[in-house]
Amino acid sequence: MREVDRSGFRRRDLLKAAGAAAALSILPLGARVVMAAAAQKMKIGVIGSGHVGSALGGVWAHAGNIVMFSSRNLDNDKKLAADLGATARAGTPKEAAAFGEVLLFSVPYSAFPELIRSLGPSLKGKIVINASNPFPQRDGDIANEARAKGAGLFDEQLIPGAKVVRAFNAVGSARMASAHEDPGKIGMPIAGSDKHALDVVAQLVRESGFEPVVVGGPEMGRYLMPGTPLAGEHTPEEVRRIAAGLKP
Repeated sequence: MREVDRSGFRRRDLLKAAGAAAALSILPLGARVVMAAAAQKMKIGVIGSGHVGSALGGVWAHAGNIVMFSSRNLDNDKKLAADLGATARAGTPKEAAAFGEVLLFSVPYSAFPELIRSLGPSLKGKIVINASNPFPQRDGDIANEARAKGAGLFDEQLIPGAKVVRAFNAVGSARMASAHEDPGKIGMPIAGSDKHALDVVAQLVRESGFEPVVVGGPEMGRYLMPGTPLAGEHTPEEVRRIAAGLKP
């Protein structure tokens, strides 16, 4: 039997790989950035498609991510998905939780106990962006508990096994749908304990038009809500300066 010369195959493979790399390297920088970004698009489950959830989910869908909207009103979610096109779909909260690599929670705090029970183990290991804020006048005792412990630490207790990042809590919902039109001007404070989760959320924050500013771990989550020094619209530099003066 004639022996095959495999060294030739190896040389040809190397030459093909080198040629592909060379072709990619001569592309304009903008094209390479677009190609790299396209390779990193995510499947996102939005749980709570009110003002914040629909605005952010819409921006992310337009950026090329695949977004599933969910709420207590499936018909509304189906209409929202149909208006956005091929990168959007609708489902139940349980379906959205199973679908998403990243989940956005934008629901009243009082809904969390029942919601987390209904989603069961589907949250384990998932990156969860909690955009919800605890308001005692609306949410009752659970909001008082969250404020006493600190919202970031309480979130981790509330959603065990998930990689929780607090984000989109301190800026008004009206800005969520429009910040991408003039990106990078407004700083978005984010807080969490998992570095990979923070990196992923930072990418989504940029896609939504804000500049992410990591202000610390979950203990700093207490400042990511209305009525705190970090609330409102600030430049990224202002967010860093304000956060530096806050105690965990």
